[in-house]
Amino acid sequence: MMPRVLIGCEESGVLTNAFRAAGFEAYSCDLKPTRGNPDHHFQMDIRACITEVGYWDLIILHPDCTAMAVSGNRWYGKNMPMHAKRIAQVEWTVGLWHLATSKCRHVALENPVSVIFPSLDAPVRYVQPHEHGHGETKKTGFALHGLPPITPTNNVPGREQRIWKMAPGPNRKRDRSETFTGIANAIVDQWGAFILREKAA
Repeated sequence: MMPRVLIGCEESGVLTNAFRAAGFEAYSCDLKPTRGNPDHHFQMDIRACITEVGYWDLIILHPDCTAMAVSGNRWYGKNMPMHAKRIAQVEWTVGLWHLATSKCRHVALENPVSVIFPSLDAPVRYVQPHEHGHGETKKTGFALHGLPPITPTNNVPGREQRIWKMAPGPNRKRDRSETFTGIANAIVDQWGAFILREKAA
């Protein structure tokens, strides 16, 4: 039986589809409907999905970074108007991390450069799109529980800040948070192989 993978807080289907293409039993979970295959998506609270929908071999979490990213310090930093929202989001995310790591041996939590990482008591490793075939910059961190760091697969030239420069629009937040396909493929290849080796041991 192939490993079961849960991609939490993902509605794009990018990472779920990449795992599915490699043969894994992968599902996404989000409060929103998916843009991927609805048969592979749980539209529900991620915490309930972790505890109520069977056993998971790998959980990858993508909690909302709006209030936690350091790029938002002017609004969410200490003594700023929306600091209470940052505190609430950090508390929620820490709770989610502890729940996931108590139920699954292999967990990753993704965020940009963020205030969440010091609160997780876990090693953090950063990746860039240009390390995985996309000539762009978007420093993205992964807190790791029982997983090795993702290593570069295809360093390419170009350091375009397309995500940072993305024009305003109704889908800007959604599109800015979508996983790059090169990073998704690296995750599947490296963490997928790691989980398969462990299950075969």
